[in-house]
Amino acid sequence: MNTDLVRNVAALTHPEALKILLVLFLSFLLGLEREGRKATAGHYIFGGVRTFPLIGLLGYTIALISGQQVLPLALGFVVVGAFLLVSYLHKLASAEEAGVTTEVSGLVTYVLGALVYSGYYWIAVTVVVLSMLLLELKTALEGLSERIPPEEVITFTKFLLLTVVILPAVPNQEFTRFHLNPFKTWLIVAAVSAISYGSYVLQRVTKKKGGVVFAALLGGAYSSTVMTVALARRARRENRPNLFAGSMVVASGVMYLRVLVLLAIFNGALAAQLAGPFLVLGVVTMLAGFAWTRLRDRSSTAVEREYEAKNPLEIGSAFLFAAIFLATLIATGLLLEHFGTVGIYALATLMGVTDVDPFIMSLTQTAGVSTALSTAAAAVVITTASNNALKGVYARLFSDKATGTRGLLALLTLALVGLLPLFLVVS
Repeated sequence: MNTDLVRNVAALTHPEALKILLVLFLSFLLGLEREGRKATAGHYIFGGVRTFPLIGLLGYTIALISGQQVLPLALGFVVVGAFLLVSYLHKLASAEEAGVTTEVSGLVTYVLGALVYSGYYWIAVTVVVLSMLLLELKTALEGLSERIPPEEVITFTKFLLLTVVILPAVPNQEFTRFHLNPFKTWLIVAAVSAISYGSYVLQRVTKKKGGVVFAALLGGAYSSTVMTVALARRARRENRPNLFAGSMVVASGVMYLRVLVLLAIFNGALAAQLAGPFLVLGVVTMLAGFAWTRLRDRSSTAVEREYEAKNPLEIGSAFLFAAIFLATLIATGLLLEHFGTVGIYALATLMGVTDVDPFIMSLTQTAGVSTALSTAAAAVVITTASNNALKGVYARLFSDKATGTRGLLALLTLALVGLLPLFLVVS
């Protein structure tokens, strides 16, 4: 019985009735929020619970009359905008500080009516919900703008430039006999930048919180080599060799997980070859390093976190990474062609003492195609081991004798242990 009643009512209801009710409801919500602001503002504010529904109905009605024609709807928008401009000028004359939020909300309400008429219900509701959030979170958003330094806004803008602006504009086709693809190259740049930027943001958000070990965790995701140098230099003045040598090991453990993530993004088959060994190496190394940091040092003074990562999103650095990646891709092809797997392994060792990311990313593009999957996996193992040995040298060079010696021995040991996966991946 109830179902039949609902069907009968729906049959008698005009098709546009539900649209009108939706416009009234959504525009009323915006008007209600503005009405609350008006009560506490202390000066003139345009509109409220009656005006905003009227503007919404106006937008709906003009859209209904216009049909498929855009000009009448645009003229209505201009007329509503003119009324709102008059209101804003009146507000300027009566208040010392006058924002334009209410007037913009009026324009949104007009467009809302047109959206509902055209059947964009989800978009209309979403726009209203987001508008309500922006209006209600005024204090929090203004406080956020005060807490975020201008340079961080620029850093985020650079991230958007690298990922959203440049990437879609790069041609997605292969060139030369080495199959160089500009789109894939820049996609790799964007992915590496995104991981580094994520670590950078976490380090900035958690500034001076969590201690040295937490800094090593985040820094390892950013760059374990840079983190090792920073820890070594700090260790010179702290007399805490166990804490800092152990933290270097933690950072190197994170490196294995970082490499595995990058491999999984760009070459699932290569990642599958190394998933087990690298997960074990990463987790065990991090746990061992953490346990080491808990050992007693001669000095028991608490060590606060100081290290701050530098902005990883310099445009010049991104283009340099892309150039090194392409050069490495060509070098890999030439060495494989003339020297076979021995040439690849030699390059892997060399790249481990420079920058592992471009080399590993080049392998993701050739593994399973021009390079055997087992050869590529072995090369990744060799270059990460070589990088650990380099970090051991850095630990000895830049830190005090006690920390440097322990860090060197630990990272050289990790380099040797890190070669064990070769027995699994080389057929």
